[in-house]
Amino acid sequence: MKTTNPVLARLGQAAERERAAGYGAGYGQPYPTAAGYPAAPPAVQPMTIDDVVVKTVMLLGITGISAIAAWNLIPNTLLGAAWIGAAIVGLVLGLIISFSRMANPALVVAYAVVEGAFVGLVSKFFQEIAGYQGIVLQAVVATFAVFFLMAFLYRARVIRATPKFARVMIAVMAGLFAAMLITWVLSIFGFDTGLRSNGPLGILFSVVCIVVAALSFVLSFDEVEQGVRMGLPQRYSWTAAFGILVSLIWLYLEILRLLSFLQSDD
Repeated sequence: MKTTNPVLARLGQAAERERAAGYGAGYGQPYPTAAGYPAAPPAVQPMTIDDVVVKTVMLLGITGISAIAAWNLIPNTLLGAAWIGAAIVGLVLGLIISFSRMANPALVVAYAVVEGAFVGLVSKFFQEIAGYQGIVLQAVVATFAVFFLMAFLYRARVIRATPKFARVMIAVMAGLFAAMLITWVLSIFGFDTGLRSNGPLGILFSVVCIVVAALSFVLSFDEVEQGVRMGLPQRYSWTAAFGILVSLIWLYLEILRLLSFLQSDD
């Protein structure tokens, strides 16, 4: 089954290579046994939606535990350094997982641990240091509310992941990422673009990011649905769960930032 999704295309190619190598039932040549008699290759269970749900819940649990640990164990004096370190490591791991052609559960779990620490430190900064009381709980509730709303809209086929929708979303997300990166680099040299500051432009940019992050769930849901149809091996459910986790973390951080802007105006 062909797909216009670049991530699924890479995963599909990897799955085909595994099948050609004999890792799937009915593929490749029989495995020789120690006695020299042919044996059937080990059967590989295909990915199911339940697999993705279980893996996603597991990753969310790991992320939450890591966030709580970072919040309580890392002192405020090391908050900045730990924050930056976790962000860089998480970015590197995320890129490796995104562009890898093989599912790697260990890397996905490591990403959840690192990003959990990053999310915990950011949350601690907003609530305890910046003084936005209750902002973390509000952001968590809003994040899952948006997630379940998008799941409902996708299930009801109100929003579909058409090839055009996927191309536009990928282009927009790449543009937003580039804008964030440029803004961060310029901020190092003392130049403020206003995109990540409390003001009309910053609020508008955060709203745009929230909308795009919410719509990115449509791509993730489509990846899961098509992956099941393509018969990808079960361990690729980790990769699908990773995509959902990335969108959840991005959405949470953007909602957290927007809430801080709105509370500052009170």
